[in-house]
Amino acid sequence: MTATPRVRAAIIGTGFMGRVHCEALRRLGVVDVAAVAGSSLDKAREFAAAFGVDRAEADYRAILADPSVDAVHICTPNARHVAMASEAIDAGKHVMCEKPLATTSAQAASLTAAAAAKNVRNATCYNLRFYPMVQQMRAMREAGELGEILVAQGTYSQDWLLYDTDWNWRVEAKHAGPLRAMGDIGSHWCDMVEHVSGEQIGSVCVDLATFHASRKGHAVDTEDFGAVLFHLGARARGAFTVSQVSAGCKNRLSLEIYGARASVSWNQERPDELWIGHRDGRNEVLMKDPALLDPRAAPFADVPGGHAEGYGDTFKQLFRRFYQSIADAGAPADYPQFTDGLRQMRLLDAALASHQRRGWVDVVPG
Repeated sequence: MTATPRVRAAIIGTGFMGRVHCEALRRLGVVDVAAVAGSSLDKAREFAAAFGVDRAEADYRAILADPSVDAVHICTPNARHVAMASEAIDAGKHVMCEKPLATTSAQAASLTAAAAAKNVRNATCYNLRFYPMVQQMRAMREAGELGEILVAQGTYSQDWLLYDTDWNWRVEAKHAGPLRAMGDIGSHWCDMVEHVSGEQIGSVCVDLATFHASRKGHAVDTEDFGAVLFHLGARARGAFTVSQVSAGCKNRLSLEIYGARASVSWNQERPDELWIGHRDGRNEVLMKDPALLDPRAAPFADVPGGHAEGYGDTFKQLFRRFYQSIADAGAPADYPQFTDGLRQMRLLDAALASHQRRGWVDVVPG
């Protein structure tokens, strides 16, 4: 029997996302986490010791120069994504980059073009698409069970920045980009509604608010909250909010899709449940069970019904497809690529412009 060729990956960034990526990679069984780079050698060594990674570096360029490393995962603050991804592409590495892909759409477009020119696999980590019940919603829409999409609405609400004593690098535009709540979690919501509905957001009207002008003595130049009206496709309309100051909401991404035949509603804090609404019949709550899911959604659920699949599993499902496409050059890219990261940057551009102009702004298509 021929052994499955193993892929060697490196992680750049030793914070929460670096840990999540490392744990998910280990679960694939065909990827070796060969190296880690941190903002300091001490942080890299601490991470390497905790996860059994052989190599730790303070300078990520030393890893990029290693021909034995096939792919890199960029898990650093947003402002560093572009330089790291560009250098990784130049080195011929496949790149998995945390979102948002960049801090401007021009940067995202440059990365997208560079990855295409080098013919390297590339992905933007919109992992939340990969919950089984999100895929079930998409499959139901594709099968025509919802009918024409009329309305989409929801929220992505958190409370971890509720107090003025709460602090994180994302609060500062120089590290995160000009939009925080919209960029950090709003882009997830927008990616998901477009993925599920099969339509693009064409125009937006956005109101942003910063409730804490300073935190721990530092001026705040990013928003805590955003409210968005949008046009979806040719006819549908929608609205959503994003918030990082909503007490009790730990990670509440809720998405409601209302079609002419039926509706679906999903909440990330109850990820194994999907509400299905009907006008002339009983409403339903479908519990996650691969045996009961649409055949197109079932491959995104690895364990039987009654066994929860959550946040960490979404990374595993995304990474599995990413590395399958590395192993098989002819395989389709069944995951969000840099083009999807560029798409979300264009949406963020429109959101910021809308807030500043206090009116509707069209999103650059594509």
